[in-house]
Amino acid sequence: MRVTNAPASRKRRRTILKNARGFSGGRSKQIRTAMDAVDKANSHAYVGRKLKKRQFRRLWTVRINAATRSHGMTYSKFIDGLNKAGVELNRKVLADLAVREPNAFKALVDQAQAALA
Repeated sequence: MRVTNAPASRKRRRTILKNARGFSGGRSKQIRTAMDAVDKANSHAYVGRKLKKRQFRRLWTVRINAATRSHGMTYSKFIDGLNKAGVELNRKVLADLAVREPNAFKALVDQAQAALA
């Protein structure tokens, strides 16, 4: 007697084809190519979740740098001044303040300059 484990195999294949929806051609229809495509997509998604954090931190740094330079200060001196002043705001909040609340950000720049002086 040959055991096929049919229900579990069918469920596994159905899951893979469901994950491959939206892929073009055989990558969404044929189980072997769909398995390869889904595996590759999952590995890219894993890497992308790690890269996302780096890219957002870079974006926040660029925004903070642009805002501090408009007030006549560099990014590194600004961060150093905030650390010496004891201001514990992360870069995400600082970038948001720079974009949405320029007056509050100006106050932080003044505070950082005072701590450096």
